[in-house]
Amino acid sequence: MNNLSSLQKKDLKYIFHPCSQMKDYEELPPIIIKKAEGIYFEDENGKKYMDCVSSWWVNLFGHCNKRINEAVKEQIENLEHILFVNFSHKPAIELAERLHKLTPNGIEKFLFADNGSSSIEMALKLSFQYHAQTGKPKKKRFISLTDGYHGETLGALGVGDIDIFTKTYYPLIKEGIKAKSPDCFRCPFHKNRENCSAECFEDMEKIIEKNHREISAVIIEPVVQGAGGMKIYSPVYLKKLRKITEKYNINFIADEIAVGFGRTGKMFAVEHGEISPDIMCMAKGISAGYYPMSVIGITNKIYEAFYEDYLKGKSFLHSHTYSGNPIGCRIAVEVLKIFEEEKILEVIKKKGEYLRKKVLETFKDYEYIGEYRQIGFIGALEFLKNKNTKEDFPKKYRAGYEVYKIGLKNGVILRPLGNVIYFMPPYIITEKEIDIMVETCRKSVDEYVERLKKEGKL
Repeated sequence: MNNLSSLQKKDLKYIFHPCSQMKDYEELPPIIIKKAEGIYFEDENGKKYMDCVSSWWVNLFGHCNKRINEAVKEQIENLEHILFVNFSHKPAIELAERLHKLTPNGIEKFLFADNGSSSIEMALKLSFQYHAQTGKPKKKRFISLTDGYHGETLGALGVGDIDIFTKTYYPLIKEGIKAKSPDCFRCPFHKNRENCSAECFEDMEKIIEKNHREISAVIIEPVVQGAGGMKIYSPVYLKKLRKITEKYNINFIADEIAVGFGRTGKMFAVEHGEISPDIMCMAKGISAGYYPMSVIGITNKIYEAFYEDYLKGKSFLHSHTYSGNPIGCRIAVEVLKIFEEEKILEVIKKKGEYLRKKVLETFKDYEYIGEYRQIGFIGALEFLKNKNTKEDFPKKYRAGYEVYKIGLKNGVILRPLGNVIYFMPPYIITEKEIDIMVETCRKSVDEYVERLKKEGKL
């Protein structure tokens, strides 16, 4: 700690970083980034780091993207912010119009918030109030999946199931019902996600059949459970869920925050199941890492339950100061223009195929990788102590975190999810850069494995 720069010292003096144990910073002090371009950060000492995780899954088109920079400059010169009650502006209107064309059929109206967790809170409240205002006041519970993640505000934690985020706050949380999530790596039915019939849906089905009279909504991360370990599952699950939620007048909330905007190879992950939700939460990539914003899409059926004379008390009185911010909306419009004009979904398909091939070649028959799974531009390595028995590394090893630290030393950001090491780079990454990313990951994993062997832990 004696070699800290002045900025590192000030950081540690004043800042409490998120999703961290600050004591870890004694060994790994904060890396001060002075600039970024494309898929690279540069720290105050001139060292470069490849951003392999899109800065928490938001950066789609690289840092300091020239097109988006110009859009921001232009918007700032005209309108930076305005209250979104009784006022509107062109960027918000154009964004809503573009989203209407892109989202699944049935999504007709859009609400604005300023982060993913906020969009989840709004979705839950919308669902509850919708049922209350359509003669179903008993429908006030929510079902979600084990290992699910929907944000870290209290309502979002109630439908989440990642212990490190939830267990401290159990006394404050209104806990939802949890159905067993699909676990294709350790499938109890001994099926394959590519050709199964989502037999794992049986637990969700039983819960809904038993409790449907009091269920307001089911909320789910379509096709990929992100923070739960990039768990990829069959789209058949979505089809079955949509069918039973329609049968029992239960809202289907699609959390597209991490998986939307091309990440799974389609614009939205629900498209894999060819279904349309009642409520759809969008954030992260929508503003390409430039500005905190989220958008919630809803059906006309839900919208009409709130459309009434003001004194009837049916308004949806939930707002955020920065709802519909013009800068955020203008950025999102530019993001969608880039998707259309540069045929980004085709780019993702091509680069995704290259990434899959490269990873499978690089980690072929690797003793400590139990599975490589990928969809679109999300790839995940299941890093195990014993791949034959599927035994995890003990938690005390912090195996993923140790690989992450080695990766930083080697110039790549491979922030793990437990012991799962994943790739979610910006879409602008080149094939040559994919090679570097994957090869450096292998080098970092090898270094950690060799250390464990020397310590007699393997």
